Amino acid sequence: MHRRQLIRTSLGLAAASALPVGLGACATRGQPANPNYPIAADQTAQTYTFDELVAAGSREMGIASEAIGGAIERIFADQGGAPTAYIAGEEAAGAVVAGLRYGRGALHMKDLSASQEVFWQGASIGWDWGGNASRVFTLVYGLYHPDMLYRRYPGVEGSAYAIAGLGVNYQRADGIVLAPVRTGVGLRLGANVGTMSYSRQRNIFPF
Repeated sequence: MHRRQLIRTSLGLAAASALPVGLGACATRGQPANPNYPIAADQTAQTYTFDELVAAGSREMGIASEAIGGAIERIFADQGGAPTAYIAGEEAAGAVVAGLRYGRGALHMKDLSASQEVFWQGASIGWDWGGNASRVFTLVYGLYHPDMLYRRYPGVEGSAYAIAGLGVNYQRADGIVLAPVRTGVGLRLGANVGTMSYSRQRNIFPF
């Protein structure tokens, strides 16, 4: 009896040692092997307060606190709270019915030791014409790990740009909401439907 139990124990140890290192515990819980992959437990990122965002937005966009504060207050009300990240940057866009938009900025999260460079590019179609160069301050909701940002976001935009004008629109995908606040020069009037893709490097192809 004792000998039979010893044989079973030896076989069990041999099977466990045949697994790749670290795979046993990970597979048992059904979690991905990549520790950077966002899982439910990652949803604990710190948020930015209203005052922090007003100060950062005013500094990055070069406008009065009252102007950016009004836009941020509206976004807080629409989204029911504070964001976990923001992107500060600039972009250029133009359209004659079909439009293109390209931008570059820095992603800020309280849990990151430093900001990360990010690019975005998009295409749209609709009742839309003109062009603009803008500074952009984007509030990001539902982002708990920077790798989650890089994807395509559909959005609906209605905008009226004048010199030093402000515009806000929303982009959503897989529980992440982006709310870009734009100020710039030029003229762009219209309403369009399109997509925006965020990436780690600049892409000419807008999709």
